[in-house]
Amino acid sequence: MRNLCSCVLRSWGTSSRLNVAQYLWVLLMFGVLAGLEHNRIGLFLVPPFGATLTLLLVLPEAPVAQPWAVVVGSVTGAAVGTLLSLLARGSAMAILAAVLAFAVLNVARAYHPPGVALAMYPLLLHPGHWFPLAVVLPFALSAAGSAAILSRLVAHWPAYPKPLRGL
Repeated sequence: MRNLCSCVLRSWGTSSRLNVAQYLWVLLMFGVLAGLEHNRIGLFLVPPFGATLTLLLVLPEAPVAQPWAVVVGSVTGAAVGTLLSLLARGSAMAILAAVLAFAVLNVARAYHPPGVALAMYPLLLHPGHWFPLAVVLPFALSAAGSAAILSRLVAHWPAYPKPLRGL
């Protein structure tokens, strides 16, 4: 049994060795979130935005972490939820929003898992009609933009974004 546990950890286990600069960046990005959503729903936005920051740091080469997916996927997901919130609210509509956002993001080639989660927020937390543009867009732009800048300026920062093919 001990060998099985050891084998599982070596084969399937993960580790992420972030440096101090990366932890400070995450803290700063959550500060940006607090500024965008002061005294509103900022605390509830930590999970999808935290997931976005994790993707940018740990999986910077993944398609779901590229700027198009981060920005367009996040904003589109939030917009899908906001549009549906004009019709109804509640958990059933939130589920519908997530499924619809999943489909729309795939069609737009902007699949970003936190974008699917952001589709549910307008139906559950009622952040207002400008949520996609007033909160999600600035956060996504600042996260992707600062990750790209820091990857060029800070030693041991993961390369980001992935180079474009065919240019």
